Amino acid sequence: MTAAQKKKIRLTVSAEAERYVRRDAPIKARKMAASGAMPLPPIELATVLFVLMNDADPDIKKTARESLQNLPDSICDPVLTGATHPAVLGTMAHLYKDQESRIEKIALNAATDDPTMAFLATLPSKRVIEIVSNNQERLMRAPAIVDALGDNALTGRATIERILTFLGVIDAANADDENFEQKELSEAEAEAALLAVLGPDAKELAKQLSKEGSEMSEELKGSLSVLIAKMSVFHKIKLASMGNKEARGILIRDKNKIVAAAAIRSPKITDNEVEGFSKSRQLSDDVLRIISMNREWTKMYAVRYGLATNPKCPLPSAMKFLQLLQEKDLRQISKSKEVPGPIAGQAKRILAQRGKD
Repeated sequence: MTAAQKKKIRLTVSAEAERYVRRDAPIKARKMAASGAMPLPPIELATVLFVLMNDADPDIKKTARESLQNLPDSICDPVLTGATHPAVLGTMAHLYKDQESRIEKIALNAATDDPTMAFLATLPSKRVIEIVSNNQERLMRAPAIVDALGDNALTGRATIERILTFLGVIDAANADDENFEQKELSEAEAEAALLAVLGPDAKELAKQLSKEGSEMSEELKGSLSVLIAKMSVFHKIKLASMGNKEARGILIRDKNKIVAAAAIRSPKITDNEVEGFSKSRQLSDDVLRIISMNREWTKMYAVRYGLATNPKCPLPSAMKFLQLLQEKDLRQISKSKEVPGPIAGQAKRILAQRGKD
């Protein structure tokens, strides 16, 4: 039973449909209705089946579920695209989760509620992810949708960039620019913004997080880790963008790709941090891909080396940076057991091409 079904739901049906769903309706009538054998308009038929999925009789429940699950397109499509009750659409989203054409229609329906959209955002469908992530109004009001998109393996870089743009983390003019730039807040502005995220009880922590270069006490670092663990995805994204090195160091490892992307996109990030991140094997390939696509960062030799030797870096990017390394480093890589086999092999080939093997 879905969360929508557990809530008390008010449904409006015609007098004809009510004959089949009333609590005192004869079991024979309910069984007939559960089979879908009723001359009702599509939305009303789906609504009756939805109600009977919660009938006290287990056979009626089972039959109604099967009938709703196996509706022909001629009946199902008007339900998925029409002014159907959100609870009915939510149930159908779960029933049709493996039928991409049907869940696309649910994702496009304005009557679909936010919890159902959050569920759709978890499904392995690039088309549905695209539909859900393009609805700025929903993303702004429903953190659960952003959370689900960030956890979905099929959510790509362009989608993440668009979401961060919607949320104001990236300037829309620079969203697709490899050399993105963001306006850096003053310490006072950053502290005020962080107070809005952390709350007045964390005033000292917000003050420290707004500064770069100052060492936080171990006590404050501990408080920060505990606080981050309790944060919503929206608050994590804001903290990743506005916080200091300690905040970025935690959030760039967040399992949610959107949070991690906000951390690497922070206007406060330093070259030293990027160099360290390029070598880190604890980061996602999405973060390493963002680093590898930034021309300013990859001008730094240490970043090229870090990416080329990092097993988490996408292989095409790692191969590209191998070509730009010095011979002494290529020799070391060609003999290393710490790098993937294809990287070591490619290093040997490059040396051979240069006549240095």
